Formats: sequence, C-alpha cells, structure tokens
Amino acid sequence: MKKTLLIIAVSFFTITMYSQKEKETKFKYGFNFGKGKQSIFPFGDKDYKYETTFYKGQINYTFKESGKFSFEINIEPSVYISEHQLLNKHFITPQENPNYIEEREIMTKNKTMKEYVLNLGVISRYHVNNNLSIYALGSVGPMTIDTKTERMAKGFSFSDIFAFGFSHKFKKVIVDFRYGIRHVSNFQLKNPNSGYNSTNFETGFLYIF
Repeated sequence: MKKTLLIIAVSFFTITMYSQKEKETKFKYGFNFGKGKQSIFPFGDKDYKYETTFYKGQINYTFKESGKFSFEINIEPSVYISEHQLLNKHFITPQENPNYIEEREIMTKNKTMKEYVLNLGVISRYHVNNNLSIYALGSVGPMTIDTKTERMAKGFSFSDIFAFGFSHKFKKVIVDFRYGIRHVSNFQLKNPNSGYNSTNFETGFLYIF
C-alpha cells in the first residue's frame, strides 16, 4: 500500500511540474466511480463470481491534437473493492491439489478483496463538437491484491483495461461516462493465475486547469 501511494505521489508531482512549463495547460484532473461484474457480456464464466466497486483518480494530459482528434495520456490510481466466490467446486481438482476437499470448502465461501492499482493508458478522442466527444481507452498497470483465491495468488499482479466512453464539457468541468472490460492476471509470475474478468460501467468528472 505504501509503495502504491508513493508511485501515485511521484506521478502526480512530475506531471504537475511539467504542466507549469506549458503556455496553455493541457492537463485535467478528476475522479471516477464505477461498478463491474464478471457475469455481464462478453464474459459469464460459471466457475466463479467476481463483482467489484472501484474509485479512480484521473490525471490526463493531451499530447497531440489533429483536426477533430486528440490523443491523451491517462493515469488512473485506483482502489477496487471486490467480491469473489468459487461457484464450481470441481474447478479445484485432486490432480492439482492433494488437499482438494479442504481447499474447495475454503474457496467456495464468499471473499472480499482489495486491489490497489496504477493504470497507465492512452486515449484516442474524437470531438463531435466543442463540448461533446467520444473516445477509446487502452491501459495497463501494476497492482497488488490482498487475498489469495483458487484463481489468483495474493500480491503483485497487472490490470488491463479497454474501454469506450463519451464526455461533455461544461466550461472547465468535463463529465465522463465509460463502458469497459478489465482483465487481472500476474503474467505467470505466480500460481495460480487464471485471473479475473469484469465488464465495468463508470462515471466521473475531469477539471481543466
């Protein structure tokens, strides 16, 4: 947790210092809130339940503009509070785990997990008019999770996000709505590594400095 907060603080300080050199600021800061489920299309694995509520800080920098398009770096320090439960006890096999009966009993109980994430991504945005825009976002970043399950080891992992959204600007405030999919795994650094998936809906705002 301390390392995650340090990364967020350093990122925020570096971006703020750089923005002071810009004649016309291209930075925006804000906050998003959202919810997600594994059971929503395009996912729907019947082996497990995964539902999450998340809170994101938003640090956004426009690095290129071309006609109606703009391209932005997006940094999202986030906290996910997730509910997980093994639904199919046969996911844990005797071949992989000699203590499979005990493990099934433990893993089929509902668990609350906390995930601390720092996603780094790029937004490609199309400006419909001066106030309305639509965009696509792709991002990846390190994270840590505080609970072991039958699908994921506790500790260091990665968060991958792909999303679509639209934004509306009201003077210096931008209201944002977003639909996205997210995958969590540790790239085979630890076992198990089946990962979690979720379909997410979120909303929030950005303030133009």
